[in-house]
Amino acid sequence: MAERKNLMVRSPRKRASRTTHNSCPASRRRHRFAALALALWLPTAAAAVLALSPRAAAGEADVVAVEAARQSDGTWRFSVTLRHDDTGWEHYADRWQVEIPEGRVLGTRVLLHPHEAEQPFTRALGGVIVPPGVTEVIVRAHDSVHGDGGQVMRVTLPR
Repeated sequence: MAERKNLMVRSPRKRASRTTHNSCPASRRRHRFAALALALWLPTAAAAVLALSPRAAAGEADVVAVEAARQSDGTWRFSVTLRHDDTGWEHYADRWQVEIPEGRVLGTRVLLHPHEAEQPFTRALGGVIVPPGVTEVIVRAHDSVHGDGGQVMRVTLPR
């Protein structure tokens, strides 16, 4: 029986390892607080970095002006001015389109490159066939990151 008692007694070395700073209640509170602070701060910091990145900072493409003119052949020519803070090939206004209020697209002007140094900029599209009876169109811009969005313009067609 005496031998059995010796097995139950813990050595001072083990006792010392159990009383490290991690088992101290104040230290555990500090570690929990640090873990909680990191868990709350990390998503906020990541969102801030993404929001400040050049891709997100450019925002959506806006239509700022539209001129519509009926051509001698009965088609329409649209000159559209866009504003978008193009940052390069990763994020730029890549097209605009003319559609009727019901959503059917009548024509699309594809923009083949970024316009970082030319803002706002104007491009035209001719040969657009507007169905009889349509008196109003919507011009909508598109960019390579956000897609459709930003300011659209409703244009009443002169007849």
